[in-house]
Amino acid sequence: MSIRRVRNIIFLKDVWLLSLTAFGGPQGHFGMFLDLFVSKRAYLTEEDLIELYALCQILPGPTSTQTITALGYKIGGPNLAYLTLFVWALPAVSIMTAFAIFVTSAEAMKISLDFLRFIEPIAVGIVAYSSYKIAIKVVNTKVGFGLMIFSAIASYVLKSPYAFPTLIILGGLATTWKYKRQPIEEKEKISINWSNLILWISVLVAAAVLGGVTQYQPIKIFENFYRNGSLIFGGGQVLVPLLYTEFVEFKEYLTSQEFISGYGFVQAIPGPVFSFSGYVGAIMAKNYGVGGQLLGSSMAVAGIFLPGTFLIFFIIRFWEQLKKYRIVKASLEGITAVSAGMVIAAAFLLFMPMDQKLINYILLFSTVGMMHFTKIPTPLIVLAGLIFGIVIA
Repeated sequence: MSIRRVRNIIFLKDVWLLSLTAFGGPQGHFGMFLDLFVSKRAYLTEEDLIELYALCQILPGPTSTQTITALGYKIGGPNLAYLTLFVWALPAVSIMTAFAIFVTSAEAMKISLDFLRFIEPIAVGIVAYSSYKIAIKVVNTKVGFGLMIFSAIASYVLKSPYAFPTLIILGGLATTWKYKRQPIEEKEKISINWSNLILWISVLVAAAVLGGVTQYQPIKIFENFYRNGSLIFGGGQVLVPLLYTEFVEFKEYLTSQEFISGYGFVQAIPGPVFSFSGYVGAIMAKNYGVGGQLLGSSMAVAGIFLPGTFLIFFIIRFWEQLKKYRIVKASLEGITAVSAGMVIAAAFLLFMPMDQKLINYILLFSTVGMMHFTKIPTPLIVLAGLIFGIVIA
């Protein structure tokens, strides 16, 4: 067996271990990546990992997944990268799909799901605190603050999936004029391989056309998630306003309780937060039986993960040259500010349908307080709420 193949197998085993133990979203995942991939395995340097992570943060798609997939690409090329994506996402996606099937089966048999009721206020608290953390981290100028507030209000008022790409584009354009404040760097001629960008666009167009012509539910699910996966800047938190607005408010595929219960549950499991898409896809296909739900989950997961994968494969090849252009750096301020505003809007969108009971307010603010003042892991907070619901159900 070749040395390269052995190295690839060891890398995939490392990815599998992380998929079962990595809690805490992109911030928590990064620390584990640093420990395992840099300190223990020396797949790359700390500087290389930080730069790769930063690149993935400014691209649409799931930050942790793009980082670990791009690392697989650097180590073993496209084949290892796609295997990395599969191994990394499989445990969390499987758990979330099983949870969706359980929820819909319980509803069909009229089994009470009251034990999940405390997940809702905890999930709202998690999103609320996430919006606060993102805002203080990425918004540090008056222009950025203004864009964040504008984005939050527009996202909440418009409640349309078509508003999000418009806001992101406007946000990027709104700060390009500040490019002269960026340091000048010596540039090299950019050599671009367009294949992955063409693949990304081709799949987007083909899915939209096929979905429109056939009206076949699995293809429509894939197109819906592929389009959202192409627009999400900022990781799992920004996933919430896009999916909630489109699938709960706009298309009514899920109830608010189904959506929020699933989002709360995904906080309690390891792996990528984007595995939540498997839950949503399975719920969307609940009228087609368990087989249909498994297919719906698969289509949703493929749709949400592939755009970011295609884009990181496209950009990583010439990122060193591209990042030296000041106008690119300047536009990122507006994009991140708009994304922060979307998360703020998500907190309000999730809060409004919540039962206005004292216990829910206590759980919501307790969640925010524990996340801010203690080091209690988020999964334990969610599990505590689940156990509390079971005990008093």
